[in-house]
Amino acid sequence: MQYLVSVIDDNNDLATPDEMTAIDEYNDGLRADGHWVFAGGLAGPDSATVVDNRVGEALFTDGPFVETKEYIIGFWIIEAPDLDVALKLAAAGSKACNRKVEVRPFL
Repeated sequence: MQYLVSVIDDNNDLATPDEMTAIDEYNDGLRADGHWVFAGGLAGPDSATVVDNRVGEALFTDGPFVETKEYIIGFWIIEAPDLDVALKLAAAGSKACNRKVEVRPFL
């Protein structure tokens, strides 16, 4: 089963050098243990463009879809046998990046 682990923050600050070291070590552990699928960091919400092509002609709007205090700044896609394992891995990821994370299974 695959899970999306979204990294949540309330500012555009990049990870500190110590956080990057911890994230790299966490990623290495995911790879070594067979849980790694993919991961990436995201630019801040001010760089977002919303695309809506539901009504015939595409509408492009600058800015985030929703104005919110917190937003997704990165993510992991992990492989885990069940939610309990995914949550343990997510807890370790939260500690490594020093931010909250949200875990959601893929359907």
